[in-house]
Amino acid sequence: MYKTLLRPLLFSFDPEKVHYFTFSLIKLAHLIGLGGLFRSLYQIKHPALERELFGLKFSNPVGLAAGFDKNAVLYNELANFGFGFIEIGTTTPIGQEGNPKKRLFRLKDDKGIINRMGFNNKGLDAAITELKNNKGRLIIGGNIGKNTQTLPEHYTQDYLTCFNALHPYVDYFVLNVSCPNVGSHAKLNDKAYLEELIGAVQKANKNFAVQKPLLLKIAPDLNTTQLDEIVALVLQTKLDGVIASNTSTNREGLSLSQKELQQIGTGGLSGQPIKDRSTAVIKHLSQKSNKAFPIIGVGGIHSPEDALEKINAGADLVQIYTGFIYEGPRLIKNINKAIISQTA
Repeated sequence: MYKTLLRPLLFSFDPEKVHYFTFSLIKLAHLIGLGGLFRSLYQIKHPALERELFGLKFSNPVGLAAGFDKNAVLYNELANFGFGFIEIGTTTPIGQEGNPKKRLFRLKDDKGIINRMGFNNKGLDAAITELKNNKGRLIIGGNIGKNTQTLPEHYTQDYLTCFNALHPYVDYFVLNVSCPNVGSHAKLNDKAYLEELIGAVQKANKNFAVQKPLLLKIAPDLNTTQLDEIVALVLQTKLDGVIASNTSTNREGLSLSQKELQQIGTGGLSGQPIKDRSTAVIKHLSQKSNKAFPIIGVGGIHSPEDALEKINAGADLVQIYTGFIYEGPRLIKNINKAIISQTA
């Protein structure tokens, strides 16, 4: 029903506006008592789905990637659609509008999205207010970043501000250093700076009685040498894991003309067009490190087969975002059923 009736209707409107309209619909559906119906339709429980990674127990390995529920306003409701975990954010210390609109574009023929949102979010305090309402239905990750206007010498402080404040409210953290839609992006990819940033956050983590897992989210456009450096960095700093991967700036293989691409402009590409690139990154990280650290695979998962491909390449968990928009909530259940069948 989603793909035949609801999706064509939603896709007839501006993607950013319809995103928030969909949030309102989901909220309304739960207010009138449909949460139980969603759970019966989409949730699936089975021992074969359970995962234990970096000290956390996941009921199933299918999560929702950051960027969908930026401000942590819908995670309790989204839990009813069968996710094993949800990542909120990217959260910055101060709320910001992000980049000028129009900044979100559907690539229907390619089953992709280009966005240059620019870390638009209501800020740290607003996210914490929402997270205090956590009903404890599933694991929550906190994806954190810097404010666009922050000067390079204060980048680390932005991350620390978010980390320290969110620490009591999320189960794991992700350092978002690979989003192409924020200013002064180059420093965030510098190996020496990453060592400094990771070290500072790890030091802050030790100040808490219970330490939270810390992961790094990387781009799908890194070459082999850069990926080898990531492996060395993760092993050297003893990070808890890697999320592979973020959106891409590469436009190869799209059905759009150069004129259409120029009209869209800059931004990060997600969805089916980056599926193979993301999987290749996962495979390289897994093989190069000899499975020394957990990998969360994300990028172009639109079917159970896509998810299994990521898992077989070395991903321990997977996340969806664009696939959730194109395929609907049944995708989560179908992936979990495929995982059960594979292990039977």
